[in-house]
Amino acid sequence: MRVLIVEDETRLAENIATAFRDGPGFAVDMCHDGEEALLACDAVEYDLVVLDLMLPKRLGSKVLQTLRTRGRQMPVLVLTAVSEVKSTIELLNLGADDYMTKPFDLGELIARASALIRRGKGVRQTSLTYGGLTLDFTAQTVEANKQQIELSPTEYRILEYLMHHPRKIVSQRELLEHLYDFTWEHHSNVVEAHVSNLRRKLRGATQHMVIQNIRGRGYRLNQRDESVT
Repeated sequence: MRVLIVEDETRLAENIATAFRDGPGFAVDMCHDGEEALLACDAVEYDLVVLDLMLPKRLGSKVLQTLRTRGRQMPVLVLTAVSEVKSTIELLNLGADDYMTKPFDLGELIARASALIRRGKGVRQTSLTYGGLTLDFTAQTVEANKQQIELSPTEYRILEYLMHHPRKIVSQRELLEHLYDFTWEHHSNVVEAHVSNLRRKLRGATQHMVIQNIRGRGYRLNQRDESVT
């Protein structure tokens, strides 16, 4: 999943980004003022925005209000100083999904952010099952027939994204945007290699699931009896 961190304190922003990348392994972008945040949200479909209130150029509350006015419905987790807590009711009314007061525990931030993303995708439970596969968001594991499938972090993230979009054709570009941040410089053949390895591992673990390669369009996760020959 892809996260935008909007925080003008550079060190804090970098610490949050590191926690996201090292924990659940999200792709993370950062910006440091409100105007830049709106430009980023226009360019990318984020799964979550972590938004500080006291930003230069445009306050976090105005960024939030603008996002909702434009119809952008991605979850937004607001970061606020203790002295600003009274304004959180207003923020929730503007469309914030959750808030945390500074200073905060990075582990709790990641847990609450992950829960917001799951709810934003209509997944309120901590696991997802499709076609004989069970994906556990908390343990970051995948099982088939009660046997765990050993996946690399990138393979797990690809499968997680495909399981959130079963039977939908997902382009390489879409996968790249949700797997990597703007600092990624490699080409789409990296995705091809990971999908190939993932397909091989699924083939060895279950007879009920297939990742189709739709020529010129992308990939589609199907149960085998739904696949197109």
